[in-house]
Amino acid sequence: MTQKDVITVMRAVAAPSPILNREREAALSPRHREILDQLSDLFQSGFVELSMAQLAGHVNCSLRTLYQLAEGRDELVVLVIDRVLRSHGRLAMAEIGPEMAALEAIGAYLHAANRAVADVPQAFADDVARTEEATANQERHNAYICDVTQALLDLAIERGELCSVDTAALSRMLGGLGRDFSRPEVLSRLSTTPEVAANAMLDLVLAGLPVPR
Repeated sequence: MTQKDVITVMRAVAAPSPILNREREAALSPRHREILDQLSDLFQSGFVELSMAQLAGHVNCSLRTLYQLAEGRDELVVLVIDRVLRSHGRLAMAEIGPEMAALEAIGAYLHAANRAVADVPQAFADDVARTEEATANQERHNAYICDVTQALLDLAIERGELCSVDTAALSRMLGGLGRDFSRPEVLSRLSTTPEVAANAMLDLVLAGLPVPR
């Protein structure tokens, strides 16, 4: 029987549905895309105090243009964050080669995924935590990262790269490091960025996993 490669296993995991479906994404004008990129930068300084009118002023567009993208401020925030997280997800997948060992793929994938929390400003983390829709969207993306990690851990055991472990528990710990370290109550306590801290803990755990002798 042909052995499954890591990319096939990863692609078999169902990703969360995008806020902008394929048709809506394809229909965006160059100006709409530019505005979304501008808003992504703007939101880093916080967003809960900003109205749609203020957002339109910051990115120099009409209110009508913003309402073409979303029905309100919170929906617009979720849309912008979702596009950014999906971009990081595509870059993370691009780091994986089909010939990789499963444990090697986990390290490469999670290191790349952790770039999404490379330099999370406290104001942004605070406002995401205060916005139910934004928090729920981040949790959906993090659950997907954990599911991909579990699929690779299961593959590692199947291939004999790893001794039997509770892959559901381990995947939640490894895949949730970046998300947990970027929480506002944790972010303020770190002496490094969430990305650096998450990668350090990831490497420590992966190095200590029991491998068959």
